[in-house]
Amino acid sequence: MVPCPLALLLALAATALAEPLRFVDCGSIDGSIQEVNVSPCPTQPCLLHKGTSYSINVTFASKIQSQGSKARVYGEMLHVDIPFPIPEPDGCKSGIQCPIQKGHSYSYLNKLPVKSEYPSIKLIVKWELVDDQDQMLFCWKIPVQITS
Repeated sequence: MVPCPLALLLALAATALAEPLRFVDCGSIDGSIQEVNVSPCPTQPCLLHKGTSYSINVTFASKIQSQGSKARVYGEMLHVDIPFPIPEPDGCKSGIQCPIQKGHSYSYLNKLPVKSEYPSIKLIVKWELVDDQDQMLFCWKIPVQITS
């Protein structure tokens, strides 16, 4: 299958706009994070505008084999994790070719929708990807501010 030139160009443009973020690794056991990008997020904390969707791209290397993976996203406030639903939690439908192979690198791609009814607040986004044994392929945190 030959990649579509327009899709390739769009992917390159999105990558060029995304700056690698400073993130906190919060317990990656079965994988190691190489890079986290949130686009657009030119400065930290990331300003997340209500009614906008943000592109998430995480490059990681797997230390295990797994048939699948599942994302869990939280808004962390006062050290309490509040589940944050995302449209596609299945990692195998988010850029990762499954089954996941030990020693291979992957680009996980997803969207973070910020609903207009969310409160304007500062918090920590915590993003986990677990394998089929519910072990952490990766976990990262970044500070954000939800704004109008």
